[in-house]
Amino acid sequence: MRIGQLARRAGVSVRALRYYEEQRLLESARTPGGQRDYPEEALERVQLIQDLFAAGLSSRTVVELLPCVSTGVATPAMLDQLIIERDRIAARIQDLTRAQTELGRVIEHVAAARVAQG
Repeated sequence: MRIGQLARRAGVSVRALRYYEEQRLLESARTPGGQRDYPEEALERVQLIQDLFAAGLSSRTVVELLPCVSTGVATPAMLDQLIIERDRIAARIQDLTRAQTELGRVIEHVAAARVAQG
């Protein structure tokens, strides 16, 4: 698929896909006319990259860890990094869940006060 089609399907900009290629996060073949051509699997790869970025991983870390995704094989150092990142994400989820709970309490309090005011 062409770069514009991948961008639309993945919900990212064409510029983001070019950046991913520059960072060695994504690869494309080239048509005889020089246009980028991505395999169908690129969509899943872009979505994973987006998820990892959203979880706070840097492009450098993602570049280091993506080979594990493709091959299912990791060096001991890569495995350690995967575990560290997973644990960091789990801690962040706990923090966000606490914040969500607190906001829920505030909303309930404000809504109750509003009803009481009539």
